[in-house]
Amino acid sequence: MPGPWKFTIPTVEVRHAVGADGARAAEGVVVVVDVLRAFTLSAYALAGGARECLLVRTVDDARRLGAATEGSLLSAEVDTSPTQISHEELRGRAVVQRTSAGTQAINAVEGAVAIYAASLVVAKATAQACLLRRDRLVTLVRSADFPEDHACCQYIESMLLGRPARVDELLEPLRASERYRRFAAGDWPGFPASDLELALQADRFEFAMPAVRRRDHVRIVREDPGSGDRRLDSSPRRRVTRRTT
Repeated sequence: MPGPWKFTIPTVEVRHAVGADGARAAEGVVVVVDVLRAFTLSAYALAGGARECLLVRTVDDARRLGAATEGSLLSAEVDTSPTQISHEELRGRAVVQRTSAGTQAINAVEGAVAIYAASLVVAKATAQACLLRRDRLVTLVRSADFPEDHACCQYIESMLLGRPARVDELLEPLRASERYRRFAAGDWPGFPASDLELALQADRFEFAMPAVRRRDHVRIVREDPGSGDRRLDSSPRRRVTRRTT
């Protein structure tokens, strides 16, 4: 059985940013995070066999792109959720997504070396993908100033450092919030309580979601590990500096 993957970077600078404005100024390898629920839905869609997720800014854009894309499924904020998408027949289909936070932020990225969409369910794979690029700068963008997105960014940063944090501890501010209570109770329109459970399963999937800019949307696909021995080494071998913008 192969041993753990060893990967050393002398210095990784990790910057943090928030929202579309932060995404617009982001540099290096840019990871845009939306846990509840845009990029959790994307991950479940790609895990279920979707060929791609196409991310747009407006509902009208989603309708136009959906009409022009063979085998498309439209997801515009309230129309689908991780719970619903996990029950759809998705093999070979394209999921067209529009949300108020995640798809706005990722469409705002301009100066990146590479772009990834991320959520807790693909956090470890995303950190691994960033390290494999061997770039010295990673910018983690919270699509909105929510505790779950902050926790996900902290978790990814901890793995870039080589000392993975405990996800349950990072999520304590979310679980103590009124936002969590409403989601858990199913009081949020279009948000089944089961979405919360699906979204908070850290590292459920072993693939990352690289993004490519198109003229009027961003395309994300599934990027599986290249080999079985490419694993994050838990030893603290990387020095990380942190800056918030």
